Amino acid sequence: MRQLLLIILLLPFTSPAQSFLVKNVNIVTLSAENPILSNQSILVENGKIQSIGSNLEVEADSIIEGAGKYVLPGLAEMHSHIPNAENGDFSFLEDVMWLYLANGVTTIRGMIGHPSHLELKERIKSGQMMGPRIFAAGPSLNGNSVESPQHGRQLVHEQAEAGYDHLKIHPGLSMEKFIAIAETAKEKNIMIGGHVPLDVGLENVILNGFHSVEHLDGYLEAMLPHEDYKNSEKAGPFSMNFSQDADLSKLPELVKLTRENNVAVAPTMTLFEHFFGYLPASELKERAEIKYLPKDQIVKWAEQKQRLEDDGILAEEKVKPFLSLRDQILMELYEADVLILLSSDSPQVFNVPGFATHREIKSMKNAGMKAVDILKSGSKNVAQYFNQDTFGEIVVGKDADFLIVRDNPLEKLETLEELEGLFVGGNYIDRERIQSELDRIEEKNK
Repeated sequence: MRQLLLIILLLPFTSPAQSFLVKNVNIVTLSAENPILSNQSILVENGKIQSIGSNLEVEADSIIEGAGKYVLPGLAEMHSHIPNAENGDFSFLEDVMWLYLANGVTTIRGMIGHPSHLELKERIKSGQMMGPRIFAAGPSLNGNSVESPQHGRQLVHEQAEAGYDHLKIHPGLSMEKFIAIAETAKEKNIMIGGHVPLDVGLENVILNGFHSVEHLDGYLEAMLPHEDYKNSEKAGPFSMNFSQDADLSKLPELVKLTRENNVAVAPTMTLFEHFFGYLPASELKERAEIKYLPKDQIVKWAEQKQRLEDDGILAEEKVKPFLSLRDQILMELYEADVLILLSSDSPQVFNVPGFATHREIKSMKNAGMKAVDILKSGSKNVAQYFNQDTFGEIVVGKDADFLIVRDNPLEKLETLEELEGLFVGGNYIDRERIQSELDRIEEKNK
């Protein structure tokens, strides 16, 4: 029998207007001085953390007996490709949101936008749909979508006025177009980040207002002694074929530039291990979490990766040095206290929403990051990135946005993969509800 006893109303999900008392839990503070607050209770009312204490004696509509389990802030997926709602049909989007929630992801940053994402954001915010809080980037700004510098300025105005939270830069922009976009983003006070266009380069995006560099893009190119990376056939994906040409003596200065300009990094390590790694598509498509996505999507991903395999692009001798270099770049940024953002890029080639977040956590750990800093990358760092003080920690006054797990995640990160329950948007979701949604989604995709 589960030790976690629940007393909740039998509603599809519980209302933020309810009050909850979570008793006898250990709070993961993410603080170096006092990382665990033992034997605590948390009072949640109206979607906020109202009180925390070791001897809280208060009335509440629902009591959740924690029985010595651990509570930590909800996680983030800071590079999500939110699917689009076609013809007003949000059913697939609802499934994707549940996949995030089932894995403890309570915040997502959509990084390739569509008008339906703004509606999704409002549906979740208003309680019409369950899902993580959303920060939505607008449609891609790239060499094809931006016709001229003036057009780039116009697109920034349109996206800011539409209500997007972020701009997403993709490859192909000229320096002139990029500068026009970056200047207008600053005027409109909208965040900007993404890929590093080859004709712009890492230094220029950092010095001209980028808030985040995605995929560790641009660092390898900035360390190369030649510009052959501009020839995609020679360079391979993300200049993979030139990883052994990198002049690593340039890396410290690039890291310093990143840190001094307060630019964050969303590394998406697991995307590269899956899409551009040497593990074959035949193996990846058999992973357990694949059953939660439509079969036609998996077939498309397998075909994408198989083409790279057939062309010899993903040979192990090519890929291993590239992945090793990415680990090294990440660790130098991390050790210099650059803001790292938990990001897997999902749904994307064999990256299943939510499940990919846990694979990203493992990749960050394997690269050398400490558990406490990995957890911060999906919580405190995210709040800092968006300059928000309403989430990211379990503190009185902040949103009730936290996870309940069996073991201490500072010692066992794998415990995050088996949630006992979570709060999101002031709603409490128990383990049984999580499993029922996963079962529903699995059955739908058989």
